Amino acid sequence: MASIPLRDIPHHHAARLGRDTIAVRVGEEALSWGDLDERSTRRAYALSALGVGANDLVTIALKNELLFFEWTFAIWKLGAVPHAASWRSSAAELAAMLELARPAAVIASEADRLSSVGAISADWGLSETGKGPLPDIVSSHWKAMSSGGSTGRPKIIVDHKPALYDSQSTYLGVADGETVLNPGPLYHNAPFSMAHNALFKGNPLINLAKFDAEETLRLIDCHGVASINFVPTMMLRIWRLPDDVKARYDLSSLRNIWHMAAPMPRWLKHAWIDWIGAEKINEAYAGTESVGATTINGTEWVLHEGSVGRPKNCSVRILDEAGAELPSGSIGEVWLKPNNPQKAYHYIGAQQPSGTSDYESLGDHGWVDADGYLYLADRRTDLVISGGSNIYPAEVENAIMEHPAVETAVVIGLPDEDLGASVHAIVKLNDGSSSRPGADDLIAFLRSRLVSYKLPRSFEFTQFQLRDEAGKVRRSQLRQERMNENLVGPLTGKSV
Repeated sequence: MASIPLRDIPHHHAARLGRDTIAVRVGEEALSWGDLDERSTRRAYALSALGVGANDLVTIALKNELLFFEWTFAIWKLGAVPHAASWRSSAAELAAMLELARPAAVIASEADRLSSVGAISADWGLSETGKGPLPDIVSSHWKAMSSGGSTGRPKIIVDHKPALYDSQSTYLGVADGETVLNPGPLYHNAPFSMAHNALFKGNPLINLAKFDAEETLRLIDCHGVASINFVPTMMLRIWRLPDDVKARYDLSSLRNIWHMAAPMPRWLKHAWIDWIGAEKINEAYAGTESVGATTINGTEWVLHEGSVGRPKNCSVRILDEAGAELPSGSIGEVWLKPNNPQKAYHYIGAQQPSGTSDYESLGDHGWVDADGYLYLADRRTDLVISGGSNIYPAEVENAIMEHPAVETAVVIGLPDEDLGASVHAIVKLNDGSSSRPGADDLIAFLRSRLVSYKLPRSFEFTQFQLRDEAGKVRRSQLRQERMNENLVGPLTGKSV
């Protein structure tokens, strides 16, 4: 069978592997293939009774829990489209997203969501047995993912791939039968895709309810995990565990580590390569829009340090502000052209990007070397122009996070009468660190790592998390909070 409808995946693997074979684990709970098939079917009948039909969006605002998978497969069984939204969103944010999506139903577990947006309880639907077979329909779009974007304005990215699984797929190099661990939130595209593609393939899936550095190592050891997808923030938190803690766990089963979605500090990648092995570590640059991707293995990366790889399924061009193509080594906006001429997605709530010759931009700046390897500088919207010099926040953040007492850092540009903009660093220190560096200490640390004009002119220390579970940060929101004197933002600290 070349292609399997996603609606049939649980039944297919229950017959192939055995109904009692475990499909997915979250914490101490597990769901067998047989139970996944039966429970998703019952929920599908319940949704059908509400009028949910072919190609309708159904919004899922759930935590990383077994119920998430019961609902995605229930939705596919009706030929509908799962629309993943963050369960962390405020009621107002979720309402704005639903105004765009106009879903046929909303599934949520948070009590305030049930009343504020008329959501259905995640526990609902198991009493339905249904009459007759469910409609044999394959949805035109296998997923729709929410995005706040760099501006914070909501949009939905609807994937144009139908709800079919290619049984010959080699998604992210995951091999048949091997155990996959997903540590990221399922409302983000990469974790959603990694976790579900593991199930499509029939692989055992371990899903973290919430990322925890040591628990990740324990699960790898306990279950013999072979494939995993991180964001750099996760890899940093694991690396910062005490050496004796890291040494407790056998990680020899790992053979296929991916990281993506945020810039990777070079020093941290070197640390992981020395620890785990270059051949096991892979990096991808891509967007939810699926207009193209670049990939690179660790053994290549050592020879092209800092690169995010060469094009895998697309062409890459670097253009200046006038749309002229730049030579290798010159920084400009990164434009991608997919090899497949068919449109891979459409937006709800945003205009399609204006491309040139079928090329599209994800909003990043970068350059290509003479061998065709792509390097990223930062997002176009995050660029800080100070005294006429271009400063890319990711470079400054990565340098700050080399300090062993720093957990994470976010750099933004604030208005400056003299320079136009000044570099402001918001820093969260490690909770367990015995060292508590101040602004002067961090400046001294950075002087050997950054040219003087890139050094932050002000620092702010906070106890709040700066990045979400997928390593994402909304710099525009942080910048606006600090520019508006009448707005007290969620972060507090001392600026110097």
